[in-house]
Amino acid sequence: MNSELQAIVEYMERERGIDRETMLSALETALLSASKKSSGPSNDLRVQIDRKTYQIRAWAKVKVKEQAKNLTEEITLIKARKSEPDVQIGDIIEVEVSTLDFGRISAQTAKQAILHRLRQAEKENIYEEYKDRPGDIVTGAVRRFDRSDVVVDLGRAEAVMPSRERVPTEEYQVGERIRALILNVENQTNGPQIILSRSHPDFVRRLFEVEVSEIADGTVVIKGIAREAGFRSKIAVISKDEKVDPVGACVGMRGSE
Repeated sequence: MNSELQAIVEYMERERGIDRETMLSALETALLSASKKSSGPSNDLRVQIDRKTYQIRAWAKVKVKEQAKNLTEEITLIKARKSEPDVQIGDIIEVEVSTLDFGRISAQTAKQAILHRLRQAEKENIYEEYKDRPGDIVTGAVRRFDRSDVVVDLGRAEAVMPSRERVPTEEYQVGERIRALILNVENQTNGPQIILSRSHPDFVRRLFEVEVSEIADGTVVIKGIAREAGFRSKIAVISKDEKVDPVGACVGMRGSE
């Protein structure tokens, strides 16, 4: 079990980019949540997964009694003093319980709780990765169409190019790779939503900044953009260096519309 758990965690970390500590914490929480629905010793249960060996251990809080009637909630004084010599009747102590008791836990319940936490962690990671990137150019593959909106696969995340942000003269095919501007990133209840645009004037601006070295290094500055997406675009540029022709630097730019 330990080796299987380690293999799963390492795979998810490598392939899905989810932090190992996040996954192990999610697993601990899921086991704890699922155990409360079982008939086992879940009274104030604490679950811990060893970060090196991946061994699962569990402890339950029990009350010290002269005679224990409910073994899931009570422990005899004689037995308690084997591990804690100074314990007194009425004290609450933690005792380690067998993880075999988790066998009575519904596997489906545990699986659902784990997957929920992992999906939540993955969404948080995606939002953190993209939240500061509005204005960036990204490349992705057209995955599908949602009515007239285009869903784009960016690798670890999906983005949406609404119909209003499409270029009217362009037709896209599933699997086709396209470049687009990240217009906005919204953290919604069902996960982050990345909004793309190919019609926004800043898409042209960023393409020139990426493709024209004189613009990238600040020698040539874009002063204004007028764009009718899909038909014509005009940009006004000036040069900070009298030896550099701003128009000549921009003519023949790769990746233009």
